[in-house]
Amino acid sequence: MKIVSLLGSPRIRGNSETIAGRFTETAAKLCAETRTYELNRLSYQGCQGCYACKKGLDHCVLKDDLAEVLAAVREADCVVLASAVYFGEITAQLKSFIDRCFSFLKPDFITNPEPSRLTPKKLVFVISQGNPDESLFSDIFTRYEHFLKWLGFVDTYLIRVCGIGPASVDAVPEKVLQQAEEAARAIVA
Repeated sequence: MKIVSLLGSPRIRGNSETIAGRFTETAAKLCAETRTYELNRLSYQGCQGCYACKKGLDHCVLKDDLAEVLAAVREADCVVLASAVYFGEITAQLKSFIDRCFSFLKPDFITNPEPSRLTPKKLVFVISQGNPDESLFSDIFTRYEHFLKWLGFVDTYLIRVCGIGPASVDAVPEKVLQQAEEAARAIVA
């Protein structure tokens, strides 16, 4: 099994990275092949809306650091998307990646019963937020879920933790790390 982990937070060794790291470490111990990309360290643009991927190409026309990441996602069996919550949303780094996934959709994706060029994949969506109010920003994953299903992520796991961050307690609770381990065991098994 091939797993690609995309770290959306600009904070090195932050909470979302810690959770995603526990997931990939556990998966690697179970003989999964894992690869991690720190999006903030890459040089790339967001989707340009050029529609080249719908008018003759089956991939994004941009040639930047994200081209390798998109190729790795295409080959993966499972993708981890990890982000902190910034101003009530995933980070700009992760949002730009998701926008570039538009290239994975077929030209007739709106009406096609199989809109994605990708083989079906598993998804682990990791969200960490400093605000302890669990009702705040609880809609982030549900807003993206429809688009992620279009892309072919048919089996999804959400790992969400609230009340941790640099302005508060900056340590991931063990129960959340255990949730990441359990998700890895369920996916790799």
